[in-house]
Amino acid sequence: MFFLIVVLAVVAAVLVGAALSVRVVKQFERGVVYRFGRVLPQVREPGLAMLVPFVDRLQKVNMQIITMPVPAQDGITRDNVTVRVDAVVYFSVVDPVRAAVDVQDYTSAIGQVAQTSLRSIIGKSDLDDLLSNRERLNQGMELMIDSPALDWGVHIERVEIKDVALPETMKRSMSRQAEAERERRARIITADGELQASEKLGQAAEVMAEHPAALQLRLLQTVVEVAAEKNSTLVLPFPVELLRFLERSTPTEAPPKSTSNADEPQPSEQPQPELPQQPKAPELDQPATTHPSLNPTKTPEALTGK
Repeated sequence: MFFLIVVLAVVAAVLVGAALSVRVVKQFERGVVYRFGRVLPQVREPGLAMLVPFVDRLQKVNMQIITMPVPAQDGITRDNVTVRVDAVVYFSVVDPVRAAVDVQDYTSAIGQVAQTSLRSIIGKSDLDDLLSNRERLNQGMELMIDSPALDWGVHIERVEIKDVALPETMKRSMSRQAEAERERRARIITADGELQASEKLGQAAEVMAEHPAALQLRLLQTVVEVAAEKNSTLVLPFPVELLRFLERSTPTEAPPKSTSNADEPQPSEQPQPELPQQPKAPELDQPATTHPSLNPTKTPEALTGK
């Protein structure tokens, strides 16, 4: 009976020791073994890991790529614009021993470095760079985070600036600027089109000047185009050039030759006989003069002989 109890106790101790000495390391993990508090240089690979009971302690380190969002940071750009920027950091552990020994919590450390690097990038960049040249800023921020992370056994895979929040006033200013830029481009395109059209019209005018009949053909074509609209009223432009063309095209008749002598004055050129002047009727308010020698313009003194 006593022997049976001893055997059972030994079997139980063996089972407990086996349970304490056997660990399972997953494929995406690596095992760091501490023996009496000292880390062993050999890292346990995925699979079964045998430990010394009550002596060794196993710490598993995740080797997967970790995605960590960086909280939005408020900052002022180099051109004095207040923005709010957030980002995403992708990193993984390349040296599990250093990640477990050299830094207390490498995930928290990477997060703090990412926040400070993001604020530094905001202060060194212009607003246009944050909006349009993010690839260069991502590379610069990656280098800033990767420098201290290498000492912790962590490699920064990629850094992405996710969003840039602007004040409402800045958004309205940028929208007005974009609208003005599009208006400028539209005016330039319209002016360019008018320039090309004027050049073509000049060439057409030169052809019509050489061939006046082309102007009439163009007028008839315009009439056909207007008549296709089925309008009740047809307004037909009649250019002056067409009148000139018709005037040049119409033959002029020669004036008839005169059979009379050129030296003789024409009937219209002969002098007309002078007609005798009719005497004027005397006015009612003046006395009529009976003597023809009296001059009505003489003064009363001349009439009395003084």
